[in-house]
Amino acid sequence: MPPSMAVITLAVADLARARRFSEEGFGWPPVFANEEIVFTQMNGFVLGLWLRPAMEADTGRAATESGAVALARNVRTEAEVAAVMERLLASGGTLLRPADAPPHGGLRGYVADRDGHAWEIAWNPAWPIDGQGRVTFSPG
Repeated sequence: MPPSMAVITLAVADLARARRFSEEGFGWPPVFANEEIVFTQMNGFVLGLWLRPAMEADTGRAATESGAVALARNVRTEAEVAAVMERLLASGGTLLRPADAPPHGGLRGYVADRDGHAWEIAWNPAWPIDGQGRVTFSPG
Protein backbone atom coordinates (compact mmCIF):
# COMPACT_ATOMS: atom_id res chain seq x y z
CA MET A 1 0.00 0.00 0.00
CA PRO A 2 1.43 3.45 -0.91
CA PRO A 3 2.00 6.00 1.87
CA SER A 4 -1.11 7.97 2.69
CA MET A 5 -2.60 10.26 5.32
CA ALA A 6 -6.36 10.29 5.92
CA VAL A 7 -6.86 13.00 8.57
CA ILE A 8 -4.70 15.54 10.38
CA THR A 9 -6.48 16.87 13.46
CA LEU A 10 -5.40 19.95 15.40
CA ALA A 11 -6.55 20.60 18.97
CA VAL A 12 -7.97 24.12 19.33
CA ALA A 13 -9.12 26.19 22.29
CA ASP A 14 -11.79 28.18 20.43
CA LEU A 15 -13.45 26.44 17.48
CA ALA A 16 -15.08 29.57 16.01
CA ARG A 17 -11.75 31.41 16.10
CA ALA A 18 -9.89 28.47 14.49
CA ARG A 19 -12.57 28.15 11.81
CA ARG A 20 -12.27 31.87 10.96
CA PHE A 21 -8.48 31.52 10.64
CA SER A 22 -8.91 28.56 8.27
CA GLU A 23 -11.74 30.06 6.21
CA GLU A 24 -10.67 33.71 6.07
CA GLY A 25 -6.90 33.21 6.20
CA PHE A 26 -6.53 30.26 3.86
CA GLY A 27 -9.90 30.37 2.10
CA TRP A 28 -10.68 26.78 3.08
CA PRO A 29 -14.43 26.17 3.51
CA PRO A 30 -15.47 23.33 5.82
CA VAL A 31 -17.28 20.26 4.52
CA PHE A 32 -18.66 19.50 7.99
CA ALA A 33 -18.96 21.44 11.24
CA ASN A 34 -20.67 21.01 14.58
CA GLU A 35 -20.16 22.47 18.06
CA GLU A 36 -16.86 20.63 18.66
CA ILE A 37 -15.21 19.84 15.30
CA VAL A 38 -14.74 21.26 11.81
CA PHE A 39 -13.58 19.16 8.86
CA THR A 40 -12.10 20.61 5.66
CA GLN A 41 -11.52 18.46 2.58
CA MET A 42 -7.95 18.93 1.44
CA ASN A 43 -6.15 17.48 -1.58
CA GLY A 44 -6.12 13.84 -0.59
CA PHE A 45 -6.82 14.08 3.15
CA VAL A 46 -9.09 15.84 5.65
CA LEU A 47 -8.02 18.58 8.08
CA GLY A 48 -9.84 18.51 11.41
CA LEU A 49 -10.06 21.33 13.96
CA TRP A 50 -11.26 19.81 17.23
CA LEU A 51 -11.95 21.43 20.56
CA ARG A 52 -9.10 20.59 22.91
CA PRO A 53 -11.21 18.94 25.68
CA ALA A 54 -12.95 16.65 23.19
CA MET A 55 -9.64 15.63 21.62
CA GLU A 56 -8.12 15.02 25.07
CA ALA A 57 -11.09 12.82 26.04
CA ASP A 58 -10.83 10.86 22.80
CA THR A 59 -7.06 10.29 22.91
CA GLY A 60 -6.84 9.83 26.67
CA ARG A 61 -4.01 12.37 27.05
CA ALA A 62 -3.45 16.08 27.43
CA ALA A 63 -3.10 18.06 24.23
CA THR A 64 0.28 19.77 24.57
CA GLU A 65 1.71 22.84 22.88
CA SER A 66 2.24 22.55 19.14
CA GLY A 67 5.72 24.01 18.87
CA ALA A 68 7.38 20.80 17.69
CA VAL A 69 5.29 20.60 14.50
CA ALA A 70 5.02 22.88 11.47
CA LEU A 71 2.37 22.52 8.80
CA ALA A 72 3.18 23.81 5.33
CA ARG A 73 1.01 25.45 2.69
CA ASN A 74 2.90 25.54 -0.60
CA VAL A 75 1.80 28.11 -3.18
CA ARG A 76 2.34 28.35 -6.93
CA THR A 77 4.05 31.75 -7.10
CA GLU A 78 6.50 33.78 -5.08
CA ALA A 79 3.95 36.63 -4.77
CA GLU A 80 1.39 34.30 -3.17
CA VAL A 81 3.62 33.84 -0.11
CA ALA A 82 3.11 37.44 1.04
CA ALA A 83 -0.59 37.45 0.08
CA VAL A 84 -1.39 34.31 2.10
CA MET A 85 0.69 35.48 5.07
CA GLU A 86 -1.15 38.83 5.08
CA ARG A 87 -4.56 37.09 5.10
CA LEU A 88 -3.45 34.82 7.95
CA LEU A 89 -2.20 37.78 9.99
CA ALA A 90 -5.47 39.64 9.33
CA SER A 91 -7.34 36.53 10.53
CA GLY A 92 -5.65 36.55 13.94
CA GLY A 93 -2.30 34.93 13.18
CA THR A 94 1.04 35.94 14.67
CA LEU A 95 4.14 36.43 12.56
CA LEU A 96 6.83 33.92 13.53
CA ARG A 97 9.26 34.61 10.68
CA PRO A 98 8.95 37.09 7.82
CA ALA A 99 9.19 35.63 4.33
CA ASP A 100 12.77 35.20 3.15
CA ALA A 101 14.79 32.93 0.87
CA PRO A 102 16.02 29.71 2.50
CA PRO A 103 19.41 28.28 1.45
CA HIS A 104 17.74 25.70 -0.84
CA GLY A 105 15.91 28.43 -2.81
CA GLY A 106 12.36 29.65 -3.08
CA LEU A 107 10.64 31.78 -0.45
CA ARG A 108 9.08 30.95 2.90
CA GLY A 109 7.72 32.54 6.05
CA TYR A 110 5.92 31.33 9.19
CA VAL A 111 2.67 32.39 10.88
CA ALA A 112 1.22 30.89 14.07
CA ASP A 113 -2.51 30.53 14.54
CA ARG A 114 -4.07 31.52 17.88
CA ASP A 115 -3.56 27.98 19.21
CA GLY A 116 0.17 28.14 18.51
CA HIS A 117 0.25 25.85 15.46
CA ALA A 118 3.06 26.97 13.15
CA TRP A 119 2.13 27.35 9.47
CA GLU A 120 4.88 27.63 6.87
CA ILE A 121 3.83 29.45 3.70
CA ALA A 122 6.26 28.42 0.97
CA TRP A 123 7.01 28.79 -2.71
CA ASN A 124 9.52 26.28 -3.99
CA PRO A 125 10.05 26.37 -7.77
CA ALA A 126 11.50 22.85 -7.67
CA TRP A 127 8.33 21.35 -6.15
CA PRO A 128 5.58 21.38 -8.78
CA ILE A 129 1.93 21.74 -7.75
CA ASP A 130 -0.63 20.00 -9.98
CA GLY A 131 -4.13 21.17 -10.82
CA GLN A 132 -5.50 19.43 -7.73
CA GLY A 133 -3.08 21.29 -5.45
CA ARG A 134 -0.86 18.25 -4.84
CA VAL A 135 2.81 18.99 -4.28
CA THR A 136 5.41 16.62 -5.70
CA PHE A 137 8.70 16.30 -3.87
CA SER A 138 11.53 16.86 -6.29
CA PRO A 139 15.03 16.66 -4.80
CA GLY A 140 17.06 19.59 -6.00
